[in-house]
Amino acid sequence: MGLSEGDGVNVRAERDVGVDELLDLYASVGWTSYTRSPDVLTKAIANSTYVVTARDQDGALIGLARGLSDDASVFYLQDIIVRPAHQRRGIGRQLLAACLERYRHVRQKVLLTDDDESQRLFYESFGYVRTVDFTDAPLNAYVRFDP
Repeated sequence: MGLSEGDGVNVRAERDVGVDELLDLYASVGWTSYTRSPDVLTKAIANSTYVVTARDQDGALIGLARGLSDDASVFYLQDIIVRPAHQRRGIGRQLLAACLERYRHVRQKVLLTDDDESQRLFYESFGYVRTVDFTDAPLNAYVRFDP
């Protein structure tokens, strides 16, 4: 039994996801930087500390979230993806809830995402705060992308 089931969707921790399924899912949302190199995507999933999937009643992969953690002080949510045809049905919420439940004992839960209003509202509904808006302590977020 999965972590959550409803509307024929099974959300569960799953590490062994086929490369073709991954490529198709990532391509469905236009994340081509992931699909250019199947080996890199496969390695990224394999080396994630937590992977949770959403599958429809026929077993097709319709969503995925993955993260990295030391399981003590920090959890980084790396990807959360739901096929466009299945968005706005609560699947992304189930995926994120599964990650937050798994790492409920970890103090810092961090993510890096696009500057999009709907994404901001989604993550804020789970208690995330943009560092620019965080008033409890002075924080900055830094990122570096290498080619």
